[in-house]
Amino acid sequence: MTVSGSPMAGRPGQTVRDSAAEMAQLVLPHEANVHGTVLGGTVMHWIDLAAAVVAARHCRSPVVTAAIDEMSFLAPIQVGQLALLHGRLTLVYTSSMEIRVDVDSEDLMSGERRHTSTAFVTFVALDPVTRRPIEVPPLVLETDDERAEHARALERRRHRLARRAAPRPGSPG
Repeated sequence: MTVSGSPMAGRPGQTVRDSAAEMAQLVLPHEANVHGTVLGGTVMHWIDLAAAVVAARHCRSPVVTAAIDEMSFLAPIQVGQLALLHGRLTLVYTSSMEIRVDVDSEDLMSGERRHTSTAFVTFVALDPVTRRPIEVPPLVLETDDERAEHARALERRRHRLARRAAPRPGSPG
């Protein structure tokens, strides 16, 4: 059992499975584009909701979306199919949490499932009164897969922070 690098390492941690979330959404016609597939923005909304549940379960405080690092659409989800979302923590830092959300489609008639999307979403925990960032409990890593995903999350965090620090075109510096 490994505790990720949160400064709150003395505080009791939560495991990845303690906060994992599963959601199912039936794709309805009003959520579709002219091709009969769910709108990308709708999938992003569902991903944000699933990630928010994971983050709130972990820290038991209000949370806000801070970043979406990567979003890929690999296959469409048709009207009448289920969108199955699975969210889990990959990294906990001082007040932030990275959540991986995988989306699969399920054809309700055949039972066929297909991976359609993956996103990495960062949330920040907030004090319910001041609305300022607060520290979150550390993440307890139990499996080799969780430790490997955590190592990849540390690298994504490093890239995210480097992008934020880089000067933008047209800005001084």
